Amino acid sequence: MASPLLRIGTRASPLARAQTEEFAARLAAHHAALAAPGALEIVALRTSGDSVQDRTLAEVGGKGLFTKELEEALLAGTIDAAVHSLKDVPTCLPEGLVIACHLPREDPRDAFISMKAPAPAMLPRGAVVGTASLRRQAQLLHARPDLRVVTLRGNVETRLRKLAEGVADATLLAVAGLNRLKLAQRITSILSPEEMLPAPAQGVIAIECREGDRRLEDWLTPLDDRPSREAATAERALLAALDGSCRTPIAALAEIAGETITLTGLVIRPDGSERHLARRQGRVGEGAPLGTALGEELRRRAGPGFMRS
Repeated sequence: MASPLLRIGTRASPLARAQTEEFAARLAAHHAALAAPGALEIVALRTSGDSVQDRTLAEVGGKGLFTKELEEALLAGTIDAAVHSLKDVPTCLPEGLVIACHLPREDPRDAFISMKAPAPAMLPRGAVVGTASLRRQAQLLHARPDLRVVTLRGNVETRLRKLAEGVADATLLAVAGLNRLKLAQRITSILSPEEMLPAPAQGVIAIECREGDRRLEDWLTPLDDRPSREAATAERALLAALDGSCRTPIAALAEIAGETITLTGLVIRPDGSERHLARRQGRVGEGAPLGTALGEELRRRAGPGFMRS
């Protein structure tokens, strides 16, 4: 049997597989050679982040836990490309690896899911909200300090099942993931960025490969979506300027209209007690310096000691 032309690495969760199937379909649509039977091989790997389900990411080492095993496989040559939710990828990549492609961004907003209320503002006092995201927790508590937040981890289906079992009165999930899993009907309401600013690069699927792999670059370049790349570049530059970890809640959203990019950023204490929001505009193509400048502004506003390492 002939070897595959391209080995694609992915996490083993249903959402990761759905994202990988979207990537594979786009590859096959653009390149006839990759549409042939057996041309693509999908390699599912269990990451460290998938193995720990009872603690927040901040407690177990941060977002790199979702990419480490995939990046090790890339460097070892056992896969040729890795499919990531870009919001899970650290801003500093291992030497020799690059983000070579951004697929068109899905809806970057967060979804509120509850059988008790139509929106967070209408939850009863003291209601329990399940989430493993400090960003969501902090913004929720800023608006509703009376709520109680409990850790709710696992894949999307697991969290929805736990919600149905009564572990919490409500939860928050990315609209993008629910759409990709064909679970949009489970959404109670979609939160505006003013209510819940998303994670940097939320909704963007990114493809990582070895630097200098010309064959991969030729295949990936036609798939790289410029608006997604520009927005993600700005948001991740802000994150990098803040030296963002999973211990300080950071949110960002870049919106593009014509050749203008508007970037909104937020840093907030995990308990929601103090928040700093700022916004800047620039030209498309200048997302990296725009994000860096806004990140530095937020750091100055927050003052020393605000960012937790």
